[in-house]
This record gives sequence, structure tokens and C-alpha cells, in this order.
Amino acid sequence: MTNKTVKHALAALSATAALLGGTQVMAETITVGYFLEWPMPFEYAKQMGTYEKEMGVDINWVSFESGVKMSAAMASGDVQLSVSQGLPPFVVATSAGQDLQMLDVAVSYADNDNCVVQSKLEINKDNATELAGKKVAVPLGTAAHYGFLKQMEHFGVDPASMDVVDMDPPDGAAAFAQGSVDMFCGWGGSLRRALESGNVLMTGDEKTELGILVFDVTSGPAGWVSENGDMVAKFLKVTADANAKWADPANHAEMLPLIAKDAGMDEAATAETMSTFTFPTIEQQLSAKWLGGGAQKFMKGVADVFIQAGSIGAALDSYDSTVNTAPLAAAGAM
Repeated sequence: MTNKTVKHALAALSATAALLGGTQVMAETITVGYFLEWPMPFEYAKQMGTYEKEMGVDINWVSFESGVKMSAAMASGDVQLSVSQGLPPFVVATSAGQDLQMLDVAVSYADNDNCVVQSKLEINKDNATELAGKKVAVPLGTAAHYGFLKQMEHFGVDPASMDVVDMDPPDGAAAFAQGSVDMFCGWGGSLRRALESGNVLMTGDEKTELGILVFDVTSGPAGWVSENGDMVAKFLKVTADANAKWADPANHAEMLPLIAKDAGMDEAATAETMSTFTFPTIEQQLSAKWLGGGAQKFMKGVADVFIQAGSIGAALDSYDSTVNTAPLAAAGAM
């Protein structure tokens, strides 16, 4: 081999090493799903770039219209984590065999997911039986759908007697405003818009008394979570820290503008919405009320209601395996 050939070979090896070295230091990119018009403390950390800094990855944040669509995106491998996925969509997906895991309780919000009836109909909880035959916009397989079914059961109204239309909340709110549907069920900004021309049948407290718990979770594909436990724990830790920061009203002035910007809302609407939210601490989430057993039992109840309604074909015998508290416990120890 000539000196010239050796030099070329060494140059090629050096270039390859540089390329490989560059590949090793490049950050991995993960995709995380969330909702617009659903303001939460994690969005402050999102805007500040805290997740990327603590996790050492680039994050592609993608907004969704419903938790059902989040499940589909995680099933396809396009999304690795979903923040604030509604519990019923999670139950529907896992009941169908999708290998998802619940990783934390993102938010509890009994007053921010509800059904609204057109004011002109003059229907309330005292004469709710008059809803029979009415047209309702409901995003099927979501927390709003579960709440709708439980409320109709309470009032003795057979959903089969109604014209139930599967619509995402933004579309349902638009149809409600146009008078195309008699009742709307949904959450967030869409719910606020519906309330401009309608009234709720039950308050959040009244629903809670009926056992209609309304909470969202952070979820992810079990396989990916298993392979990236440390990364998931760091993600949950950043979220918990943002929740703890928001728990002190002294921090609201600093956090609110960034949360509102990220949620696509004005600050007044953001503050109003978040005032009805509860963000359990890691310790509370790991308790028997939540991930220590309560959530698993509640999921079984949700699945049974969906089976009765014909929304799903079968339920799991137990939902214990769908909850993975290891990353959250690790986050609590950080």
C-alpha cells in the first residue's frame, strides 16, 4: 500500500469516526401528544424547554382533538407519550388489546367535562326525561361519552331513544351554536363556548356524588415505556415540579402567560379553566385513591358501562396490568 493510499484510508476512517461521533451526540427525538385549549402547568415547562433539558432529547409536541386519536397515534408508533389522555379512551384502547400503560394522573376536572342542553329547550335535571328523542353531539369513547351515559342512566333516559352523533368537541360546539344539535358533551374551550347558549344538567360535585370521576392520565405504549423507564421518570418529574410550582399562587403571574400562549387561549380564560382543575401530587397519585387501586377499579366500572352501551365488545378481567407506577415512583425519588 502506498503512502498516498494510506493517507486516503486514514482520511476516510477519520470522516467515518466523525460522522459516527456526531450521530452519538445528536439528541433522540420523541413525539408527545397534548390538547390545545386545555391549560395545564406542564405547558409552562414545555415553553421553558425544561423537558428537553432534563430528558436529553428533542420533543416534537403534537396537538390532538381527542384521546381516541391519541390512542391511534400511539398504536401506530407515531407518538410515544400522551399528556392528559382521558381515562375512557384509555379504557377503550386497553379493552381492545392495545398495550398502553397509565403512568400518572394528569388532572382531575369534574367541572370541565360536561353535557350542555340548549337553553331554549328549558330542560334541566328536574325534567331531563324530555331529552328522549333529542339530538346530542358526543365524542364517542371519551370521558364526555362516559359522563353522558352515566347521566342518562341517572335520569332514566335511554340513549337509544336519542340521536347520538359522534363529534369531536370543537365540531360539536359549532353545531350546538348553530342549533343543529340539542345537547353537546365535551370539555375545555368547546364546553365554555357551548355554555354561552346552554345549561348543564349536573354540576361537577353532583356528578362526583354519582361516582362519575373525571380525570386524565399520562399514557404511553408499554413496550416503549419499558425500554425508556428513566426517560419517562424524568418526564413525569418535570410535570410534577410544574404542578408543584403552580400550586403556589405566588407563581401564577409568572406561569400564566406562558401556559395561556401554549394552550392557545387568553389569560383570563386560562385562569378560569385552571381554577376548576386539581393536580394531585406524586404522593397522592400513588395512594390507594388513585393509582394504588382506585383507578384500576374505576376503569373496570367504566368498561362495564361501555359494554352495556354497546360501545366496546369486551372488558379486561382486571385493569391492574394497565397501570405502571414504577416511573412515577422513580420520579418521586429524584
